[in-house]
Amino acid sequence: MYSKIAVHEKLLLFNSAELEIESVKLAKQKQKAEAKRKATPVVGDMQPLMEALPELSDLTTGGRGRKPPKSHLKAKAEPADFCLMKQAQKRRLLEEEVARFHEVITNPRYRANPLMAISEHLSKRLRQEEEGKPL
Repeated sequence: MYSKIAVHEKLLLFNSAELEIESVKLAKQKQKAEAKRKATPVVGDMQPLMEALPELSDLTTGGRGRKPPKSHLKAKAEPADFCLMKQAQKRRLLEEEVARFHEVITNPRYRANPLMAISEHLSKRLRQEEEGKPL
């Protein structure tokens, strides 16, 4: 009977030691992960964020006082598909479209008669495309 109790106690001690070893390993893993998280910077490059903030504020305020971007000279041809564009290309395209939109809605001819202004613009554009002239 004594040997059965001793075996049982030894088994309990072994299990508790095993649990203690596992808990120490787990604590070391947690410490290692925490040290890695502390070493990792919270934010990486702040430049994209700094570039995006003024544009967001311009969109919310309506872009008053901002000149439309000058994009007459293009070094590379941009992809036609929006999904294939890089983030900077998307941002530039959206800036151009927002500037163009504000230009249209502030146009006095558009304000007077929007449908007439659009139809005149489309007919003029179709004539230019037929003649092969660039816009």
